Amino acid sequence: MASESSEFDVIVIGGGPVGENAAQYAIQGSDRTAVIVEHELLGGECSYWACMPSKALLRPSEVLDTARNMPGVKELVGDQPLDADAVLARRESYTHGLDDSSQITWAESAGIAVIRGHGRITGVKTVEVDGRTLTARHAVVLATGTTASVPNTPGLRDAQPWISRDATNIHETPGHIAIIGGGVVASEAATWLLSLGAKVTMIVRGSSLLAGSEPFAGELVADALQQRGATIMLDASVESVSRENPAATGIGRIHGGPVTLVVDGSEVHGGEITADEVLVAAGRTPASADLGLSSLGLEDGHSIDVDDHLSVPGHDWLYAVGDVNGRAPLTHMGKYQGRVAGDVIAARAEGKTLDHKRFRATADHGQIPQVVFTPLEVASVGLTEAKAREAGIDVEIVAQDIAVAGSSLQQDDYSGRAQLVIDGATDTIVGATFVGPGVAELVHAATIAVVGKVKLDDLWHAVPSYPTVSEIWLRLLEARRTADH
Repeated sequence: MASESSEFDVIVIGGGPVGENAAQYAIQGSDRTAVIVEHELLGGECSYWACMPSKALLRPSEVLDTARNMPGVKELVGDQPLDADAVLARRESYTHGLDDSSQITWAESAGIAVIRGHGRITGVKTVEVDGRTLTARHAVVLATGTTASVPNTPGLRDAQPWISRDATNIHETPGHIAIIGGGVVASEAATWLLSLGAKVTMIVRGSSLLAGSEPFAGELVADALQQRGATIMLDASVESVSRENPAATGIGRIHGGPVTLVVDGSEVHGGEITADEVLVAAGRTPASADLGLSSLGLEDGHSIDVDDHLSVPGHDWLYAVGDVNGRAPLTHMGKYQGRVAGDVIAARAEGKTLDHKRFRATADHGQIPQVVFTPLEVASVGLTEAKAREAGIDVEIVAQDIAVAGSSLQQDDYSGRAQLVIDGATDTIVGATFVGPGVAELVHAATIAVVGKVKLDDLWHAVPSYPTVSEIWLRLLEARRTADH
């Protein structure tokens, strides 16, 4: 929905779900106006390049794995692989073939205007979009997210490597793909690439996968990927890359001839790896380099500091939400920040005080839930044991293998583990991690316990339904109770 107006109550630069939430909450139930400025697809990274397509690619392999561990079903499935064409077609149904018309329809229904183009701040409450000047009456919101980082490794950029957008929008499956990185993007991409029939080699600079998680989580995920055929090189680094006939063949298509990576590390001893494609999953960079922040005396190209109202200190009309502020680079946390910022903008526009809890973002201070979707899901919230100890908390650890009636019924050969990080001084949970098939649905209960600071004595009376995987909560509390005696 293009707009001829040049003045709005709220201008949002960045049209992903975070920016959409901020715009919606800032104007809903009022006569205020908002515009989203987006230079790519309305709906952003999550809708087209990250959350939605990646989970669409991951779910079929999860279903197949469950079927292969379920008597009465595994006999029908046998060793049949996934139908790659059908999997990719289902992925396309979620990304709408990179057509954002449905998102435009949503914006229209919410009363939000959309302007295509690149937005830059040129002064207080002013934004330029490809030569056109827009003015905000109340607020400008930056929701530009991040972009994939590609290291300056000799030859790597010239080799036209895949980034996460290629992996999620895959159209050609490489026979062999080398993945640089061992974090969430690398581990999830390895999972669906293996399921599509690719040979996968992961080159990890650190000593484990998922370095930000509890150590046991990375170990269990590595074991699961290796069981499915992945080669994982730890404590390794890529020294140089060369490629035959590199070519920009399109997103998700093989970008030229074979790629050779010279790898140094304890497990490869300076060896070479030749693959059909290389995927760089080595972190992300805030998309703030060309937002005009220098016109306000701020630094371009870095995470944008904000307070708990999500406004930029010294500029109470300017907000930064989502990945671009670096507080909690996850879509659900960005949407949460968008809701908070939108509420703050609305309150300020109406002359209201900001005393209510909903006007402060606090969940991204040690209470962040996350799920990593690998062959074994990793669902976590709050602090790891290491982070809790760094914070000076009186740490107690309770850990158990997930071996309950509910898990045994879910599938044969169920394998999983759970751990609680407890503040002994307050008798509350400050962190929880669950690893195993289908544990993603466990983390919200843990999130409520962490955010609500629920005493463990009270959790004893939150009885898990039988027979479900949630029974692990009882086993954890029993283990803690036994330790107390």
